[in-house]
Amino acid sequence: MADRLAGKTALVTGAAQGIGRAIAQRLAGDGATVIVSDINAEGAQAAASDIGRGALAIAADISDPSSVAALFEEIERRAGGLDILVNNAAIVPFVPWDEVDLDHWRRIIDVNLTGTFIVTRAATDRMRAAGKGGRVISISSNTFFAGTPNMAAYVAAKGGIIGFMRALATELGQHGITANAVTPGLIESDGVKASPHNESFGFVEMLQAVKGRGQPEHIADVVSFLASDDSRWITGQTLNVDAGMIRH
Repeated sequence: MADRLAGKTALVTGAAQGIGRAIAQRLAGDGATVIVSDINAEGAQAAASDIGRGALAIAADISDPSSVAALFEEIERRAGGLDILVNNAAIVPFVPWDEVDLDHWRRIIDVNLTGTFIVTRAATDRMRAAGKGGRVISISSNTFFAGTPNMAAYVAAKGGIIGFMRALATELGQHGITANAVTPGLIESDGVKASPHNESFGFVEMLQAVKGRGQPEHIADVVSFLASDDSRWITGQTLNVDAGMIRH
């Protein structure tokens, strides 16, 4: 599969580390020219350098329309266009409901849901203008199905992404653009290991049909499939990737 994305350009947001970096690594390995984007400019550059294969680093804040506009101007200048969008950038909080105020709610929604809209708006406008179809893959979360506590704003935003992809599939199918969501379970990423969620692996594994700790590469494998022509007849769907923790 080293060349199944040859000739394609893919943008992965939040790709400086964790799931996003693993996705960027996999898509590059499949032959795509990968744009590694992150609000952390140094992290994005380090990831792109490690990935190699012509990967490009472009820093951006997805919640800021002007920053996203500059991102796409740079993509056009350096890569010439875009075929695959992976919306991965997110803030993953651990905040009890009694501590959730409007500022917190707005911040999580702004980045996790509105940011996904801003980037997707820019990407799909360009995909339609190019007339070559495209792929939109958005990373949601199985917390939407579980109603995970201490994450109210996050769960709401990730549920919004699932609805957004379903609606987008209907709107963009006529242009040959597919839109799907992926819902990871608990993944042993850099962010999770540095958060209180790191204490949950034992409980989560007990609920899984397949035992073990989820790894970023498990998500990257599924995204690779959705980015390829093998998934051309799949759109508006949500693929739950959590070793069978939640079966819906």
